[in-house]
Amino acid sequence: MAFNNVGTFDLGRAASRSAGNANAAAFTMDAAGIASGQAFLTAELEKRDPIVRTPLTSFTYARDIPIRVGGGWAEFVSAMQVGYGITGGSGDNLMHSGGANGIPMVQADFSKGMYKAHMVAAGTRVMWIDLQRGNMTGRNIDSLLKDGLRLTYDKHMDENTYTGFARFGTTGLVNNADVTITNAASNGATVSSTKFKDKTPDQILKDINDAILLAWNACENDNAAIPNHIIMPYEQFNYLATTRVSELAEKTILTFLLENNVAKQNGSDLVIAATKWCKGAGDSGVDRMVVYRNEERFLAMDELAPLTRAMTSSNTQDFCFDTAYAGNLSEVEMFYDQSMLYVDGI
Repeated sequence: MAFNNVGTFDLGRAASRSAGNANAAAFTMDAAGIASGQAFLTAELEKRDPIVRTPLTSFTYARDIPIRVGGGWAEFVSAMQVGYGITGGSGDNLMHSGGANGIPMVQADFSKGMYKAHMVAAGTRVMWIDLQRGNMTGRNIDSLLKDGLRLTYDKHMDENTYTGFARFGTTGLVNNADVTITNAASNGATVSSTKFKDKTPDQILKDINDAILLAWNACENDNAAIPNHIIMPYEQFNYLATTRVSELAEKTILTFLLENNVAKQNGSDLVIAATKWCKGAGDSGVDRMVVYRNEERFLAMDELAPLTRAMTSSNTQDFCFDTAYAGNLSEVEMFYDQSMLYVDGI
């Protein structure tokens, strides 16, 4: 008796008799399942990637400004400053013969700076059915939403640090109206240009040193005030970090700058870093370099109340759990405007 290979049958749909055709689609096999004799479900042939991919982004605020934590739910942050004066000034007016009547007296003038604080608030909503399904799959829906909340908060912190919010009348590191603005020297190696990419390493070093000295001179060359931090766009930073000083040298321009700048020669290690917020931040949309002293005495930002869960409630109407989170954050506090300098056109 001959054996006949009957091949593969297309079994179509397996419908529940009690449910009729309404639930038939729930049992439908895909083409691969039909081809294999309906031995496997689609999900059984998947290789599940365990990684849950989050949005691509970056935050640099914690590197570029001191952040002070604590203070509660205040509406303002205040900072005291004192100025000194003496009759006739501090020059030869202080010279005294010993017998004359009257000596110049020192006076102190106190002032208080006020900086705005703002409350941040956001919430999450987890549907009850999603919690149950998460328990089945081992995926924590609440944790996923918290990660998204933290990402949103970090993006807010980043913007608050660098530009502030025009809606609330605040500024940041790259757009403070009280900071002096200067243009990079137009002395490109082959063309008249202010851009780093058109200059020699020595010309770039001169731009860096001139900016440091200009800000330092405005602070009467106080050793504690010499700028130690520079931020610029990624394009300029990457050019400095990957371009050698010369074809015969192993050092990059960035290494050359870090070893020979005027701040280092005066006992202060200089940091040169990149941030997206300097791109187009200058007048007329040109790129901006920011030179300043990154130290709490000179500038800071207060995280008065770190983002935390404020309340959670069950919402029976929408069959879910709602959670509110809140925090309190100050604007960028510039205590010595003269210690910062903007250099445009790099």
